[in-house]
Amino acid sequence: MERRLAGEFVSPPRGACQSYYAAVLVAVLGDWFPFLVYGLFALAIPASMILMSFLFATRPRRHARAREIPFESGVSTGPPQQQRFTISFYLTAMLFIVFDIEIVFLYPVAVQLIDIGWFAVAEFGFFIAILVIAYVYVWGKGALEWR
Repeated sequence: MERRLAGEFVSPPRGACQSYYAAVLVAVLGDWFPFLVYGLFALAIPASMILMSFLFATRPRRHARAREIPFESGVSTGPPQQQRFTISFYLTAMLFIVFDIEIVFLYPVAVQLIDIGWFAVAEFGFFIAILVIAYVYVWGKGALEWR
């Protein structure tokens, strides 16, 4: 038996070169094939949208002044005025982020609930109880009221 160093190229058996490389390709792509398909779709869909927008775009046949004037945008009078936002905007955004992130943590537990057992069910219930208590507290303080 011959010894090989780690990372050393192993030549395929003679006469079966194409089937050997095909088998290696299938073995390598076996687990990654769904990601490859997803990536191809992720590239094909926007590319087809851009291509179709150029192919099916309609251009006006004649030059019209109405197309050049701003549509309900008015005349720019300089930089926009600074507006102050009320604290309700920030409070609503922060509450959304807090509750949204907490709900995101529930998904992995729900997916693996059968495999991880009753301890996870208890932790799951405890986590939801904390969410409910926080929600009742925020509601009682009037943070969900828009002023």
